[in-house]
Amino acid sequence: MTTIVPQEKVALEAPDDIALADRLRRGREQIVAELRKLIVGQEDVIEQALLSLLSGGNCLIIGVPGLAKTLLIHTFAQVLDLKFSRIQFTPDLMPSDITGTDIIQEDPQTGRRSMTFVPGPVFANIVLADEINRTPPKTQAALLEAMQEHRVTVQGRTYTLQEPFFVFATQNPIELEGTYPLPEAQLDRFMFQVIIDYLDEDDELEVVRTTTAIQNLNFQHAVTGADILAFQRLVRRVPIAEPVARYAVHLVRSSRPTVPSAPDFIRKWVSYGASTRAAQYLVLGGKARALMSGRYHVGFDDIKALAHPVLRHRILTNFHAQSERVKTDQLIDQLLAAVPLPKSRM
Repeated sequence: MTTIVPQEKVALEAPDDIALADRLRRGREQIVAELRKLIVGQEDVIEQALLSLLSGGNCLIIGVPGLAKTLLIHTFAQVLDLKFSRIQFTPDLMPSDITGTDIIQEDPQTGRRSMTFVPGPVFANIVLADEINRTPPKTQAALLEAMQEHRVTVQGRTYTLQEPFFVFATQNPIELEGTYPLPEAQLDRFMFQVIIDYLDEDDELEVVRTTTAIQNLNFQHAVTGADILAFQRLVRRVPIAEPVARYAVHLVRSSRPTVPSAPDFIRKWVSYGASTRAAQYLVLGGKARALMSGRYHVGFDDIKALAHPVLRHRILTNFHAQSERVKTDQLIDQLLAAVPLPKSRM
């Protein structure tokens, strides 16, 4: 039986909190300005990646080749001056290639041999799992503990990862040969599934101009890793009204076909709905979005704005939906229209 602990009432009223919130907004503007030195367009993608960073969540970015998915994440790490590690997921990649392994080393002075742990590429601040669906589930699962607990266990020993820690993964939606579907348990550990699409003509022309000329980029590190950790703690202190939190829970529960209150179209087209983690991420992302917008409380619009990136990889459609070509984003649109806002209590 799960015990619900009453949440302590908080409000961002202290001068230190207000100053930190102002610094967060300035930091967000500075990060975007630095990214714009290299990244053109993709405002929604940048905003969702920033929300993921401020919330301490992981992010799955899906898009066809050549849309700068890898470049975007690498640039984030450069702008924040964080340790970056890219893991190219291939069919022959082993779990130890990600987490690290124990090797035998000999002490040159004593000649004694001992087991020494050699950390893998997961020991970084920002880890890019490039083309994550090109490696078997056994290797994909090597990231599960790191994504959730920010630690890895090798040969019975647990090693804590350095904070801040984020996993960004990329996936190509059009290449199916030689790929493996991500386990639902791993998908659920991604806060957002972000769709990166083609740029409009003017932005694409700007990309061609800038990338075919000499580039001499020098990023200013206005926000550090310590700042990110402070911002994450502040995000969790943002108050949320009970009706707004209840709306997030209702939205998630209504995506489950087994719930009596689920809409008919959910029962018809959905096999499994979103987990409780989805409601947690809706609220946490809503808090970060409110602070980025200069507000100290979460509104219904914050929850609605994050419904698609939070829910689209957590709602599993059935055969009927696939045969009728019903997309998950369409179901989320209908869900937002079907779930009413809670009535205010007098």
